[in-house]
This record gives sequence, structure tokens and C-alpha cells, in this order.
Amino acid sequence: MPAISERLQRAWSDRRGIALALVPLALLFRALVVLRRALYGRGWLQRERLPVPVVVVGNLVAGGAGKTPTVRAIVALLQRSGHQPGIVSRGYGGAHRGVLAVEPGTPAHLAGDEPLLLRRRSAVPVFVGRDRVAAGRALLRAHPAVDVVVSDDGLQHLRLARDAEVLVFDDRGVGNGWLLPAGPLREPLERVSPAHRLVLYNAAAPTTPLPGFLATRCLSGALALADWWSGGAPDPQALAALRGRPVVAAAGLARPERFFAMLRAHGLDIVALPLPDHFDFASLPWPASAADVIVTEKDAVKLPPERTGAARVWVAALDLLPEPAFEMRLLRLLDARFDAATAHGNPTA
Repeated sequence: MPAISERLQRAWSDRRGIALALVPLALLFRALVVLRRALYGRGWLQRERLPVPVVVVGNLVAGGAGKTPTVRAIVALLQRSGHQPGIVSRGYGGAHRGVLAVEPGTPAHLAGDEPLLLRRRSAVPVFVGRDRVAAGRALLRAHPAVDVVVSDDGLQHLRLARDAEVLVFDDRGVGNGWLLPAGPLREPLERVSPAHRLVLYNAAAPTTPLPGFLATRCLSGALALADWWSGGAPDPQALAALRGRPVVAAAGLARPERFFAMLRAHGLDIVALPLPDHFDFASLPWPASAADVIVTEKDAVKLPPERTGAARVWVAALDLLPEPAFEMRLLRLLDARFDAATAHGNPTA
């Protein structure tokens, strides 16, 4: 399966070969996407609104573009602004059924690695479920002080009404511009974004024609795996201390090369060990002779310290820092919802 995924990723960079052969399937997929959107747009399928503002974070391109660190950044922004956010997510890769409240000790195989990471790093309520409306309602029942819900990877979950959408792109842009499976797009790229949608580029410069904001991806530090599980904070000096030592860098990400490049930029001499996205770490993938191993937080949630063997395992913290103009614009969108609710005598309507 990983080999097929890698071939498709390569094919989506142009409009030849495999991509061209898959165009008939992409046209069928496009028709289904357009029909579904029309059904919601005309009210034949009903959107459902939660009693608090909703921010949806997603991307148009298959594969990771930085949604999870974007959700963390938005949650931190909302907290700094005096709000009490909560998170809902599908819980991709989790074995749960229905709606599940994610706690710091919830096994990753039940909740999914990204929701568990969001729960541990953000320290806000996180509920997972395929039905994001049901997950949001369960979250608000259990945590009535929550006044904003952030939906991780919910762009195509049209039943959940939203007050703001954050569309994340990375340096791939839209690839060849075709829909799945001939290209990477989950839905057509609109020439003009709706007023409630903000485009955020997890890249050095915009990678589509859509106007948007830039975000900087950085490593904020590292810490020993046991300290990470205990809730410790990343230390920038820990990365510097690994310089000059051979380090195995293992990453179960959609695009692990970005993580490896960031480690090298910090002066680390790494042996790159790319793993399939959402790798379960049922067995240790690095050589038994490895002395130092560094992983991402997404991997750390599946690596209890007692299972790491003789290696010293370090966790590198990745953060996304949107530019201030993005933060101001997002808060203005949400303020409009709060103002409308207050005008009707209900501060959380």
C-alpha cells in the first residue's frame, strides 16, 4: 500500500502517465463532489449548527499539509484571546466507534494519533467521531464552558455548519490541479474563496493563486521521551546537545522529508528513517544498535518509554506560527458570530 501511495504522489506532479489514465475516474469523483455540495447549497441536505462558533481546519490536497499544528496554533490563539476552545476530529486511524472523549491516557489505537497529540499538547477537551456534529454536541454537554469548537480536518464534513474555515496548503500547492485519483485534490479549487474562508500557506510563499497568509514551521525544541510523556516542555538546548552525535530520525508522517530537513537545519547529523504515515510502532523500526533516536510528537504518542529498548529516544516538538494578520482576521470572523449572539440575548447561540 505505501508503494502505491508513493507512486500516486509522484504522478500527481504532472498531467501525464498514470495521472492521465485516471482522468475518467476523476471526472466521476468531481461530479459526485459537485452534486453533494449542490444538495447542501440548496437546502436538500441540512447543515446543523452548534450553539457556539465553529472553526474548521482542512485542506484540499490529499496527504498532510500541516492541519494538526494549525489546529494547535488556533487553539493557542483562542486561549490568549480569553476563549475556552474544544476540539473535534474524525480520529483517523482510531478503532473507536461512535463518539469518544480523548484523555491524555487514551490509547492511540483507539483515538488516533493526531487527536491524542492534540489532547496532550493543547490540554483542551478533544472528542472524536466520524459524525463531527455528534462529537461537537457531546463535547459541549461534557464541557459547557467551551465557547468555540475547532474541527480538525472537517472541510469536507459539510453537515457541520461553520463560522470560519482555515484552508491549509503546503509547498505542493495543488499539484497537477486535478481531482482524485488523477490528482491530489479532494474538491475543485475555487477561484474566489468564500468570505468565511482563510487560506494559510505552510510554505515560504503562496503556492496557489488564492490570496492568503503565511505560516512558519519550526522546531521549538526537544526532550527525552519519558519527560514528554510526563508533560515536560521542549528545550531548544536539547537539539543543540545532539549535534555531533549520530542520530536516527524516525518519522511516520505523510511527508517525513520536511522533518528531516528541519533537523539538518539545526545541525544534526541524522540517519533518516521514513515510515508510513500513522505508523503504529508495533515493533521498533530502528536498528538495535541505535544509541540516539529522535521522533515527532505524532510518533511519541504511540511509543511508551518502556518499549524503546536500549536507545535514548528524544521527541522533537514541531510548531506552526501563523503571521499576526491571520490571527487578527480569524478573530474578527468569530467576533461577528459572538456579536450576533449577544444581540439576540444569547452569548453562546
